[in-house]
Amino acid sequence: MDKLRLRTVLGNHPHVAAVKTGALRSDLFDLDFTEFTPTNAAFKPMVREQAFDVCEMAIVTYLMAKAHCKKLVLLPAVMIGRFQHGYALCRADGDTLAPADLEGKRVGIRSFTTTTGAWMRGILANDHGVNLDEIDWVTFEEPHVAEYVDRTERAPVGKSIIQMLKDGELDAVLGETSSDPALRPLFADPAGEAARWFQRRGVVPVNHLVVVTEALAASRPDVVREVYDLLKRGKANTGPPGTPDLLPFGVEANRKQLALIIDYCVEQSLIPRRLAVDELFDNTTRDLN
Repeated sequence: MDKLRLRTVLGNHPHVAAVKTGALRSDLFDLDFTEFTPTNAAFKPMVREQAFDVCEMAIVTYLMAKAHCKKLVLLPAVMIGRFQHGYALCRADGDTLAPADLEGKRVGIRSFTTTTGAWMRGILANDHGVNLDEIDWVTFEEPHVAEYVDRTERAPVGKSIIQMLKDGELDAVLGETSSDPALRPLFADPAGEAARWFQRRGVVPVNHLVVVTEALAASRPDVVREVYDLLKRGKANTGPPGTPDLLPFGVEANRKQLALIIDYCVEQSLIPRRLAVDELFDNTTRDLN
């Protein structure tokens, strides 16, 4: 019998390198990798067509997909986790701009539904008292989930988010970093802000996890468990996790941060109802730790 072959998309992260080279493999299946640059270019075909069997996916994209009954199941395997405060920029030579000053300003973001954007808006609203409805949002891409109605202003075709910021067409941008001396972080001390936020919240913001199709999860739960175990072995091969662990694996290790990003998505009307964390998984993946 031919070995099962799984159409797979994963970014080039150190903790999946051994899995992608085949140094770590399974007796149950082979992973046929398709490369996307950037990785988020794979999210739309995965959401809209279930184009792959296994795919890295931003958590907000998955929450929106789940809310609209897309046939995907989450694995509690973090591919990207990071503190978000360094992903906001403004001009270095303008008026002193602080996070609390964004009401009434024009703020750019690649897409309103990006995960970094959702985390940052949650931080602005809940930790800095910003009324998000008083910001003029300018976006550059459509959402991955077609059912979401995007009411933001769309930037002119061909315009660059960073160049618009430098030219004064935007007051700030979220989800971007830059070494350009004309720009500076919106938060004066991003690392310090992140440390204080972690002390208050006790979670690491997760950006990308992994999803599989419902069809694979239903027909081969043994394969889904093995995919997770393979990814977990890949993480273990890269050495002990840091403190805090930026790449938590397991449902319980991710429960608190998933609950928080769900809250932020509800507050920002990205999803129509509050999902329970356990709804994100099926009978197989819900027990993964």
